[in-house]
Amino acid sequence: MELVRWNPRREMLGMNRLFDRMFEDVFPGTSARGGENVSIRTWKPAVDIYDENDHVVLKAELPGVEKKDIEIDVDGRVLTLKGKRTADNEENREHYYQRERIVGNFARSFSLHAEVNPDKIKAEFKDGILTLQIPKPEEHKPKKITVH
Repeated sequence: MELVRWNPRREMLGMNRLFDRMFEDVFPGTSARGGENVSIRTWKPAVDIYDENDHVVLKAELPGVEKKDIEIDVDGRVLTLKGKRTADNEENREHYYQRERIVGNFARSFSLHAEVNPDKIKAEFKDGILTLQIPKPEEHKPKKITVH
């Protein structure tokens, strides 16, 4: 008998798959599995958030999104990223063998650790990657204390 360490993340992923299957059964067409209709799926861009010395960095993958179609809002401690990805061209569906890229609107909201000044957030969009540098408030920056 082998002792296996409990991994809550693995169980959460299993539950996620279970819910996905449940919704696919109730609402057919909500997944791209088996060539189902993808037009009713929503797009959720991948995001990385990490800490640097005096700011938090948020990087979002937004391939196919134009700079003019990106909107960033800060309301209190909530940062919302919105946008729209449009189709390259409006080909007739009968000409496609397969179409998996999702187009349409997206919105993601993130809770910040503290309220920040939106005027101090730096945003750069290059090669389909949006990078936000969100400065930490003074009280949340690490402080070194000298021992005498």
